[in-house]
Amino acid sequence: MSEFDKSVYMVVQNIPCGFVMNYAMVAELAGYPTKARQVGRALHHNPDPANIPCHRVVMKDGSLTPAFVFGGENEQRKRLESEGVTFKGDKVDMAEHLVQINRCFR
Repeated sequence: MSEFDKSVYMVVQNIPCGFVMNYAMVAELAGYPTKARQVGRALHHNPDPANIPCHRVVMKDGSLTPAFVFGGENEQRKRLESEGVTFKGDKVDMAEHLVQINRCFR
């Protein structure tokens, strides 16, 4: 496993239940601010889904990732809703559930 992947997984492990981050935020906190797309690749190959909650990473606008990543249609949404995350239409309510980096990660 690369140092990049380890850094991404460490950040994602620390996203609190009921909150989300976007790919760019994860990349920045992992120390690779220009590598948001690679975050998606790393999460697609998550070696420990029980402890690395990659379902808590969403698109910048609150959109969810393609269904195949989590094992079926609407699986990411189901997981997020089970943690109390609310939606506006088909997108996460980012005003309510986006992690505040200052409080959680610094």
